[in-house]
Amino acid sequence: MNIVKNEENYINLEKSKIMKKELIFLGPPACGKGTQTEKLAAYLQFPHVDTGSLLRAEIKNETPDGVIAKSFIDKGNLVPAELVAKIIKNRLSQEDCRDGFILDGYPRSVEQADKLEVIQKELNKNQDVDFRAIYFDIDTNVLVERIVNRRSCPACGAIYNLEFKPPKVEGHCDNDGVELVQRKDDTREIAQARFDTYFHETAPLIEYYKNKGVLKTIDANGTIDEVWERLLKVIND
Repeated sequence: MNIVKNEENYINLEKSKIMKKELIFLGPPACGKGTQTEKLAAYLQFPHVDTGSLLRAEIKNETPDGVIAKSFIDKGNLVPAELVAKIIKNRLSQEDCRDGFILDGYPRSVEQADKLEVIQKELNKNQDVDFRAIYFDIDTNVLVERIVNRRSCPACGAIYNLEFKPPKVEGHCDNDGVELVQRKDDTREIAQARFDTYFHETAPLIEYYKNKGVLKTIDANGTIDEVWERLLKVIND
């Protein structure tokens, strides 16, 4: 039965590749977006456009946009929305995004969503596009447990969870054996504050995309494999 389901998913996926597919993931911190984004990017062979990494690369390479962004960050200020939109547009206009992409970390507000829509219209002239905003719906209590049990490798950046995704050897990274560490802000108090910020600033995007008829919701409770199967179903519908 699973073989048949997988074959159907593959056939539907091959058909959908004819149309450009643009995906964004929405959901609170630690809901599993990052893990699923990496899996889906490899599965679809689409670039995973991580806004945070993109901005850091601009700064590291000292590009004109990166220099400007750094000047704001060094002062403790937010990078202007127009500059972030410009950097995003430059990345999405590259050849590897021609057939589709998965956008991670953007938009984070309705204002950014409006800017993204303008970018999409400019880049997708005379091209059919399947755009979906996928919301990871999950119990906040589960998220808190994920955050306080989260550990990372200071060498390679791999992320683990003591309860949901433990390392093979306790306390050490599977990739390089380096001792895992816990981020200082991975506490219950800080986690709750992050959720409060998310629901205040970012959650309105759920209603925004729902009103546009492009919102898809998946149950993000459960194992990585369970959520993956639900994600595939939404992608192939």
